[in-house]
Amino acid sequence: MRDPDNLRYTKLALSNGSGALPALGFGTLIPDPIATKHATKAALETGFRALDTAERYRTEIEVGEAMKEVFNEGKVKREDVFVATKLWNTNHRPERVKPAFEASLKKLQLDYIDLYLIHTPFAFQPGDVQDPRDANGNVIYDKGVKLMDTWGALEGLVREGKCKAIGLSDVDLEKVKEICDTATIKPAVVHVESHPYLPEWELLDYCRKNGIVMQAFAALGHSGEPNVLADPVITAIANRVGKSPAQVALAWAIQRGTALLTTSKTPIRIKENYDVSTIPEAAIREINEGIKLRMRFNPVVKTGVPGFIPRGK
Repeated sequence: MRDPDNLRYTKLALSNGSGALPALGFGTLIPDPIATKHATKAALETGFRALDTAERYRTEIEVGEAMKEVFNEGKVKREDVFVATKLWNTNHRPERVKPAFEASLKKLQLDYIDLYLIHTPFAFQPGDVQDPRDANGNVIYDKGVKLMDTWGALEGLVREGKCKAIGLSDVDLEKVKEICDTATIKPAVVHVESHPYLPEWELLDYCRKNGIVMQAFAALGHSGEPNVLADPVITAIANRVGKSPAQVALAWAIQRGTALLTTSKTPIRIKENYDVSTIPEAAIREINEGIKLRMRFNPVVKTGVPGFIPRGK
């Protein structure tokens, strides 16, 4: 068992790139720009050393400003922060990948990105409209590009040096296998929704066997129903070990070998989510075996449209 005081500092080795990904990460999908900047700065000052953003979130500028302030104040060094962002669906054509990457780099005010993810395996109509729809409101997909074409362009970014590692997001196991079977540079990270109601055991097993880090977003479920943090198995463990249900769910994610993202704009909640320590192995088994409900909150893997981002944002 890990030392309880060190669980929050867990790092997962990457097959390529910046060495290792801190298991405990902070996500920046926060609709309000000012709140995003304040929350990101608070997360860094609290101790989070992995940040996740995306072109689609439209938070890269605020994340960059928060990092710059913290770096300039000497509180944290750039090399100690693992920064990930994502290529949006409208930029899947190979000729659009590098300009999109460089735009993200500029917004973040960085010289390099630790991890660049293909946000979803779905290509949308290329252009400046992030959510292209036809007259009937249906997404306009781009049939003229394959996922492997986009991946090849990401490999080019790695060879140029400003992108340390690349990976996939919002994918199922078959898409991961498709890339792993043909890629020159294998995915370092697979970023998917995962929590006690969606453990993704088969995908996690494949990632372990192939040297890929699985990173869970929505690690605490979602704000709607059913509520992971109100699950009786989680709450009973929390009462026994003297931790909050959120801290139990986050410890479970790290102890089973995944990285994770947690998001909040409230300083006290940010600190709570960082204050993660080891829970007993018996509690891990209790969650694995005692929770039977299976629920996906974000339908993005079937449509390419992230369910947590409001239309028109």
